[in-house]
Amino acid sequence: MRLLIGDVVERDDHPVIKKTSLVRVPIRLGADVFDGGAITPAKRDQLIKSLKAFRLLTEVYGVHYLRCCATSAMREATNRDEILARVEMESGVHVEVIHGTMEADLIMSTFWTQDLLKDRSYLYIDVGGGSTELTWIENGKRKHSSSFKIGTVRSLQHKVNEKEWETMADFLAEIRDSGAKLTAIGTGGNINRLFKENKNGYGEPLSIEDIRKQRDRIAAYSFQDRVNLLRLRPDRADVIIPAADIFLRTMGEAGVKEVFVPKVGLADGIVYDLYNKQYGKQRYAVETV
Repeated sequence: MRLLIGDVVERDDHPVIKKTSLVRVPIRLGADVFDGGAITPAKRDQLIKSLKAFRLLTEVYGVHYLRCCATSAMREATNRDEILARVEMESGVHVEVIHGTMEADLIMSTFWTQDLLKDRSYLYIDVGGGSTELTWIENGKRKHSSSFKIGTVRSLQHKVNEKEWETMADFLAEIRDSGAKLTAIGTGGNINRLFKENKNGYGEPLSIEDIRKQRDRIAAYSFQDRVNLLRLRPDRADVIIPAADIFLRTMGEAGVKEVFVPKVGLADGIVYDLYNKQYGKQRYAVETV
């Protein structure tokens, strides 16, 4: 779970979020859902406590607009309605469960804020705990997007169905067959950490060889040594390897050799979308070819 609090500053052609605070809490609802189908009372109570804390922080910071989104784990929870009712009643926070396409759209909404040539072909790759969102962009407009049940926590629990990989491969084959010369844009905490471990400069892409090199280097350490020696957070130390594997396989299927890694993700997309809706900045809305 993440709480992103930011001030939005209008620039000439796009809004810029100045991050005031980013708080992370490793709840991992998917650890329950992908294994047993339902969210357990223990995870439910952790979720309630976290949202109570988040709500109090937004009050302290004087936040004017708040949006709380739940993704793949809550989408698939068999007891979703019961959990949401209890969570909202006790925390005072409304939780919006968003579908995979909306998740991809929110991530893609940050595209215009990036220093990227807008007349090229891009593949957004966002790897989360329960799902991977892919969005194909041509000349600044979305051509196609889809969400796949392939994620880091799901992979750790060996719950990724091979048919899901085949479906993703078909999606990527369609892009390859179009002749588009793709450059990837990777989002999510794990690709950001791989970028940092590779010591790339600002704006420099990460090659597929770089990802493989860092993946193998980190995998050579035990979990404890990743935490103690590499200074990875415990909730990052176990998922970074499956995340790298997902990026490698996705980029390989897409025929992509390098990926740009802007420091944005779903949370940033939610803030941009919330701001656009409040202030009517429709020029930032996702366009579809």
